[in-house]
Amino acid sequence: MTMHPDPERAWFVDAHWATLVQRVKMVMPIVDELRSGGMMEWEPYCKIREANTNQEKMRELYEVLHSGGDKVKSAFYSRLEKHEPCLFRALGSIAQTAEALIESLNKYKKWIQREYEYVTEYNSLPGEYVLLSERYTQPLIIMRHREKREREEEMCSVGGSFQQLLISRNNVDKDSSILDALFSVDNKGISPCSVILQGNSGNGKSFTTQKIMLDWASGNLHREEFDCLFHLKCKELNHISGEQSLAELLSHNTNLTSDQISQILQRSPEKVLILIDGFDELKFSYSDTSNMPKLNHVSEKAPPEASLKALLRGHILSESFLLVTTRSTATETLGGLLKHPQCFTEIIGFSEKEVEEYFQRFFQNEELFRKAFECVKANETLITACSIPVICWIICTVMRERFSDGADVTSGLETTTSIYVDFVSTLLKYHCQGLNQSVPILLSSLGQLAERGMLEKQVLFEEKSMHETVSNPADSPFLCRFLFKRRIRQETMFSFMHLSFQEFFTALYFISLAERDFLDKLTERFHSQTQSYLALYLDEKFPLKYGCPEPHFLPVIQFLCGLSHKEVSSSLKEMHNLSVPSFVQAQLEEWILHVSSCRDYNFLPFILHCLYELHEKAFVQKAMEAWQELDMSWDPLSRTDCWALLYCLDCCPHFRNLKLNFAAEELKMLQPVLCRTPELELTVQNFSDTDVTDLLSALGEGKRLRELRLNSSCLSDESVQHVLNALHKQKNVGGLQIAVKSISADTAHILTDFLQTKAKWEEISLRTDDAESLCSSLRLFSFEGKLVLNVVKWCSGLQNEPSLSEIILKCPHSQASSINVKSFLQAFHSVNCITEESADFDRQVDALLSQLPSVSGLSAINLSVPVLTEAWASRILFLVESCPRLAVISFDAGSKGSKGAEWLPGVLMEEGIKLLKESSKRPECIVNIRGFRCSKSSDRCTHHTKQIEELSCNQRVTIEFCGEKCTEDIKSKLELPDMN
Repeated sequence: MTMHPDPERAWFVDAHWATLVQRVKMVMPIVDELRSGGMMEWEPYCKIREANTNQEKMRELYEVLHSGGDKVKSAFYSRLEKHEPCLFRALGSIAQTAEALIESLNKYKKWIQREYEYVTEYNSLPGEYVLLSERYTQPLIIMRHREKREREEEMCSVGGSFQQLLISRNNVDKDSSILDALFSVDNKGISPCSVILQGNSGNGKSFTTQKIMLDWASGNLHREEFDCLFHLKCKELNHISGEQSLAELLSHNTNLTSDQISQILQRSPEKVLILIDGFDELKFSYSDTSNMPKLNHVSEKAPPEASLKALLRGHILSESFLLVTTRSTATETLGGLLKHPQCFTEIIGFSEKEVEEYFQRFFQNEELFRKAFECVKANETLITACSIPVICWIICTVMRERFSDGADVTSGLETTTSIYVDFVSTLLKYHCQGLNQSVPILLSSLGQLAERGMLEKQVLFEEKSMHETVSNPADSPFLCRFLFKRRIRQETMFSFMHLSFQEFFTALYFISLAERDFLDKLTERFHSQTQSYLALYLDEKFPLKYGCPEPHFLPVIQFLCGLSHKEVSSSLKEMHNLSVPSFVQAQLEEWILHVSSCRDYNFLPFILHCLYELHEKAFVQKAMEAWQELDMSWDPLSRTDCWALLYCLDCCPHFRNLKLNFAAEELKMLQPVLCRTPELELTVQNFSDTDVTDLLSALGEGKRLRELRLNSSCLSDESVQHVLNALHKQKNVGGLQIAVKSISADTAHILTDFLQTKAKWEEISLRTDDAESLCSSLRLFSFEGKLVLNVVKWCSGLQNEPSLSEIILKCPHSQASSINVKSFLQAFHSVNCITEESADFDRQVDALLSQLPSVSGLSAINLSVPVLTEAWASRILFLVESCPRLAVISFDAGSKGSKGAEWLPGVLMEEGIKLLKESSKRPECIVNIRGFRCSKSSDRCTHHTKQIEELSCNQRVTIEFCGEKCTEDIKSKLELPDMN
């Protein structure tokens, strides 16, 4: 019997195999013909003949068909048609089978669309559901194992630095589909048939598989090689008893029969993708699989663990594709079971961008979304924790409830601690099935592990040390398991999801201790630097009172404050039977009051955070009374700092004095507090034109504005005008410093008008990086009761050295209106647009200096010029004679470097010095000149060079001329400036 292989006939046999096993009666006649046709060896022929029933004979026969491939299956098809015509007709033709299969597949897709379009949330009531599209946000996915160093970096980072790390790790293009990324060809040109998708509890593994299934059924899956997808939920497999074939296992999550699934799988297994969700949740043991039956067909019945193992190994459906999700605790086991080539990937959660997208999808309302997101964005700890998608859900759910209750958004979230408590409760309820110990024991063991890590300053724990505190770390949803390469072997380590969770569990452990144990542990952390003289000032009743906590332990104290909050502590009691002893809050409050009474500004931001976590208004007012002035101006406040400050000052609406340094984006948040505070000193970072309205609203009227610094800004003239107008409305203004786009003629005109007013101010300073600007820096300030105008053009290099780097004028405040700032700056700019060698240079300098005699009461002038020439000496003499009230004129040879940060020294030429010596001068006016003077008798240095200080012939000198008298002070070039 000669038979050519026919794939369609072979598929027909596979597709109907489950039915054939049960219904074929003429087994031996078919087997005899296959044997006589050379399709079967003697040994399998004997096995089939010795089988007791037709079903057993057919199962033995499949071994032959499977090993013989399409050729033997095609021969079997022909013999089946001959010996079982009735059965053959009942099964239908190949075309009929294929048509029926397509119809079944279409119905299956519609079923998936209905079933997978919605999700039921943890707190959903019966009949409640939400659309998957309102919740699912694609997380960041990494396509490799991370190194130990990377894990530690991520564990210890928060806020912006954490976001940067996440973004740098992600290597899945969000514009492509997840499957395109997961099954892409690697750098060796190999495309995987099995993909491990690892992720921590609550990181969105199940949502991701649901989204993939829905995209396929809806026709939104761009990867065309997958004709059919199936979804196995491991949590459901645990409840299946008895023997079932793979086709039957897959049918539990479809509207298809096992026969239909068998047909689909056998028709084109290379176009089938099976999603296996939650491998870590399986209760099967794969430590010893030697006794499991070896399966060859999707319709063969076996214990569920054997059917699943055959699929994972590739014994069944070897050509199909697998995507398996798991927590890190089961990745090593899964990797050993899974067929090759395989690929490891990991969901690392949300960056801030995905958090924002999630919030937007959740609220479906722009105003509520923006309020909620800005609230969370303000808290560095929470925006970091929001990398875990389930925490995003918890926060959104809590805030939606607050908004629906009419809560003011400025009250924000209750506390950071409350969110962590909700997270722990969620994982304990929904991700701890089959836990073999009580919740208090689990939390206590995790707390002891966390405390050990805090004491030893470690975030990764070796596997061998884990069992000292946690009996079964692989079962805990709060721990992550990692494999690292170490020399020639692998090393297993565990960690909490993030350092903040380690800190939280440490605090949770402390509240479970007896009072004496609690105080002993906390006292050690508060007094670690003062053990030798602790007895001298330790308060026996409140041992923490005079302590100074270790810096790395501060977050634990903050969580302890949060756990003492009444609502949080009652939630712990109700849900987990955990009580927070009253002595915890009493001890912490006594320490906070002591620090506040001492006005220890080093602890001020931290104290505000502790008060925020305690959320006890009466105590907040009591603690804040001690701070007559809040000075937080030394470093820019973080968003979290601003949020804590806002809450504390809302509790104390009559606070009178604030010194703050913060980013412009926090203006809206802080506006209510700034509006009602009568005395302010503000430094605002990254300020722009778009922030002016918020600033003006915050300043209001009638304030004592000690200082207003608008840093890293680039304001337009219009914005400068608005800010200056706001100064008119204040009682007095100490100083105003602004970075502007350019100092133009319009800017100068604005300042000229401002000088005509009677506004009270001490300093106005404008700076710009615009090289085309009239000047680089313009300052108006009070000094020794006089008004000082300081104009600077920075030098960007010797090739671009300004002809006149700086000019300073001093006159009485009452004569400020006599200075035409616009005309003066334009003349200053004209001088610096040309070089001293230019034919027009003298005219431009004369035009500038001729304006000075018209400044009433001008008493002092400072000039900074690269070189003192005879011409410049002559100009100095002109100013001495033409400005009758001029008492001092100073000339510095040199230029101010980039942004005024350095000084480029210049030369005093002998002909200039000689002219000043020999010329008659008013004795009431002192002339000072400073710079380097060449001591050579001939071939003297005449030009400004970088090496001027290094040449041995040059001396740094100061020469003073007073009438006919001349004194010279020679300074060593190695002499250091007076640091006092």
